[in-house]
Amino acid sequence: MPRSSFSDNPLLRVSRPVSACSRCRAAKVKCDGKLPACTACEKAGRESECSAANDQFARGKERSYVAALELRVEKLERRLNYAQSRKASVAFHTDGGTNFPGPPGAERKDSLAVIRAAIHRKAARKRENSDVNSLVSDFGFLSVNATTRDFEPSVNNMTFARLVLAAAGNDPLPEPTKASAKLPSRQASHGIVQYYIAHVHSLFPFFPETSLFALLEELHIQQQPTQPNMPQPRSNLRSSDYWMLYMVLAIGSSAQSRSRQDSFFNSGVEYASRAMPYADRALAPGHVTQIQSLLLLTLYSMLDPAHFDSWHLIGFTCRAIVDLGFHQDPPQSQSMDAAALDARRRTFYCAYALDRAISMVHARAFSFTDDAINVAFPTMIGVVQTLPQQSTLQNMQALQPPRSPASAQPPISPSTVPAANPALLLFQLRRAQSHWYQTLYQSDPSDPLPDPAAYVWRMCADMREWYDALPATLPGRIREMFDLELQYSYVYCIAPSARAPLVTAYGRMLIFEHVIAYVDRMMALARGGLNPVWHTYHDSLRLFFMGSQFVAVLRDTATADAILAGGGSIPVPLAMPGEAPPPPMPVRRAGSPSTNLPNNNGSSAASTANNGNNGLPPSLASAHPNNGTNVDRSVACLERVSWTLSAYGARWQDAEQLATGFKTISRPVLESLWARQATQNKQPPKSAAPPVPTLLRQPAGPVPVHYLNSMQHPPPPPGRTR
Repeated sequence: MPRSSFSDNPLLRVSRPVSACSRCRAAKVKCDGKLPACTACEKAGRESECSAANDQFARGKERSYVAALELRVEKLERRLNYAQSRKASVAFHTDGGTNFPGPPGAERKDSLAVIRAAIHRKAARKRENSDVNSLVSDFGFLSVNATTRDFEPSVNNMTFARLVLAAAGNDPLPEPTKASAKLPSRQASHGIVQYYIAHVHSLFPFFPETSLFALLEELHIQQQPTQPNMPQPRSNLRSSDYWMLYMVLAIGSSAQSRSRQDSFFNSGVEYASRAMPYADRALAPGHVTQIQSLLLLTLYSMLDPAHFDSWHLIGFTCRAIVDLGFHQDPPQSQSMDAAALDARRRTFYCAYALDRAISMVHARAFSFTDDAINVAFPTMIGVVQTLPQQSTLQNMQALQPPRSPASAQPPISPSTVPAANPALLLFQLRRAQSHWYQTLYQSDPSDPLPDPAAYVWRMCADMREWYDALPATLPGRIREMFDLELQYSYVYCIAPSARAPLVTAYGRMLIFEHVIAYVDRMMALARGGLNPVWHTYHDSLRLFFMGSQFVAVLRDTATADAILAGGGSIPVPLAMPGEAPPPPMPVRRAGSPSTNLPNNNGSSAASTANNGNNGLPPSLASAHPNNGTNVDRSVACLERVSWTLSAYGARWQDAEQLATGFKTISRPVLESLWARQATQNKQPPKSAAPPVPTLLRQPAGPVPVHYLNSMQHPPPPPGRTR
């Protein structure tokens, strides 16, 4: 049997991409698909025309499989020749025009090197893209040591500081005057710093106070006049140090202000203006000083809402917290100094406490949920607890309600050391508030709680347990602040929310009593000559919220009549087995803490009752919300809210709009209460609102519409919708 040739029966047959060539398809004959030409085309002498249409070439422009490969090889040869000629041209210019062609083996080695380099570059690009994708996917789970330092300076002059100031700024700060080129005297500056440490740093200790005094002393030495032949002392202060000093002075001065026209307020704005030139470096990302600088600016914005927006600033601060990984404790395998770890935790919880307080007062979402954090409470290692001066303690003790002889405590002396740090107590309260706020206000409203009343009573019991555990040696100013925080939290938690829209009659009675107690304390602070508590513009927002909830309770006809009749017909709900009982009603005390509070002239308010009543209208001076019937108490409470908001309007201009808005929403309720009083006393009803002190009569802006539409949430800043 003859052996067939290799050409007739090749070992490797290459199939055509399609079943038939163009000629066989047109003639409707079978095509065997041989390459480079089928048998039918060979017999007809049309080998060159044997081609088929495929996905790469359109019909009429077909190429055979071998022709396509030949074309590809031709293109590669041209590219290789071009690369070799370009290399030869470069070598010619380098060697002065002399070109010695190398052997063919050298050219092949050069081409292989070029190919290998291209392959390595492509692999490097793939690895880089993979790293970038991995980094982007891990943004939600940042490591504890992540940083965001800039790789190169900005080319468009847009820094992070300018972005923050542009987004969170309201009215621009005035330019600092030449008279403020230097710090005040040592005594004055140390007094401001001492006030900051006693009233602000005791609650937000995110930097050591010893370093603050050292920086202040160095700045005083630097600004001392030198002799003509003596060189100027070299400054070791960084931009973040200047920022810290001036912002501490701005906060300490503004916190003592009582009016927009007093020297404390003007000095605070002046110090803040002097800090702005150092913002670019102080707010540079990737450093702990960025978080500290943002915290200082946030604290100042709470005192000066006309120039800065606190809600935007705390958002930037919390993003910096997450950016540096402070929202997670370092792993156990990473050894870290105990003092450094505690300072890291203090910084986080200061931002956490401010974020919770600011978000709640504006009825906004938190910057991060509690599920995203894993940070233990700090142990306050190395934190010096500074008590206020004796005069401040005496003023705060006058604010306390009278104690029974059995529960009387000895007066607090400056040498008394508190059993617990006030900042740690504040952090614990913010965690409790954050828990129920996320459940009631930030969860899915379509998923109501199975037993809303039981949940609310349990949250109130937890906060009451925290309050009962406060040490007896706690400074009076701190205890007064915690009293207000507890009453505010009670009303906020019991009020209608997304997942608990219905409030029981007993819950409305609790709101009624706690609002009266809260308003009485706030009015006492507004009438006082000092700022013994960390008092900010947010307190006016809280007061508006509490007054709005009070109006909502009196508008509810189902329970308003029972409450105004004395509340005796409202039973205490029974608690299910294993559930917390409802909180008890606050103790109703006769007399007013404000009658013992010194006024602006240093004398007691009681001694000025016959001399203008310390700026109070006669109806407020003669009535007290803890005396008389519930109708009389309601009238006194509503009038005190309006008066206190008007008093805050002398300090913060936005509070004037709050006062105007509250008078609008409370007017129908007040008229109804006056009619009830007239019926009880058989007198004609009142037809005019209670007078406002002459010094506080200022033109108010338009009434914000969102204040009048909803009574369930605290309002955002007037005129600033975000």
